[in-house]
Amino acid sequence: APPVVEKTLSSLDRHCLTFISRAPFLLIASSDREGRMDISPKGDAPGFVKVLDSTTLAIPDRPGNQRFDTFRNLFESSRIGLIFLIPGKRETLRISGKAEVVRDAELLASMPANGKQPALAIAVHVEEAFFHCAKCVIRSRLWMPEHWPSLEGLPSLAETMKDAASIPAPLEAVEAIIKDD
Repeated sequence: APPVVEKTLSSLDRHCLTFISRAPFLLIASSDREGRMDISPKGDAPGFVKVLDSTTLAIPDRPGNQRFDTFRNLFESSRIGLIFLIPGKRETLRISGKAEVVRDAELLASMPANGKQPALAIAVHVEEAFFHCAKCVIRSRLWMPEHWPSLEGLPSLAETMKDAASIPAPLEAVEAIIKDD
């Protein structure tokens, strides 16, 4: 339908800017040159994604699992997709475009968290931005804790890592490493 297609922007408007400033969480989709996809979660205090101008964002790299999947992909393919989420808000903001890994000292110094500045950031050059309707969030009851599925019986991260990597250390040791990290 025309309104669905016509809502796509080529730059960030005031609504996008407000949403980004309040979003503590986003998902980044990237792929390598062969098209193998990766979707990585990123989160920090609301506003952690810095708006440089109406077509450029900067996402700081924070300590995580140290896999560097997104960075590796961006060296092979600059295409990127983002979905911003705000807890309790049913709509999401989707952005796609091209990205690059940046090490600009002034930019990185402007993005500290817990007294540490990131070593790298991802500069996203916006080509498309639009708000995604709430239907999937409503159906999933994502923000309704009383409807969340039970976590009982789900393995811990330590259990999944121990099994997948055949880690010989006791489960308690792996859990301690994860807790310290």
